[in-house]
Amino acid sequence: MSTSKMKYALLKLNDQLEFVEMPATHMYQLGALNQRLHKELDKLTAPGAPVLPVFIAEFDGIEIVHPGYEVQHGLEYINALERSFAALLEQEKQYPLISLLTEIRALQAQLEQWYEEEEELA
Repeated sequence: MSTSKMKYALLKLNDQLEFVEMPATHMYQLGALNQRLHKELDKLTAPGAPVLPVFIAEFDGIEIVHPGYEVQHGLEYINALERSFAALLEQEKQYPLISLLTEIRALQAQLEQWYEEEEELA
């Protein structure tokens, strides 16, 4: 897979840094989704609401030299995000969580399709 097709997001949660690899065509959506989730997060009333990192920056290329960090696959990141919000469905009574899950799942489906197409081209 050519690296020019990929971008890298820097996410920060407290003092922890996360690096997420995304198709360049979908990086904007990750940033917009992150902003939307942050905007809505404090409206959730269910216990155990997900703690989300803040989207800090995006890069065209990345080389991680510190052994304590690694690049997370974009689809794995979105899958974990989806699981963390889906886990609240039974408990969340005040906020229409379905709309957030729909946005997460839309990006999830687009990424699944993107990676499938990349595999077919390889």
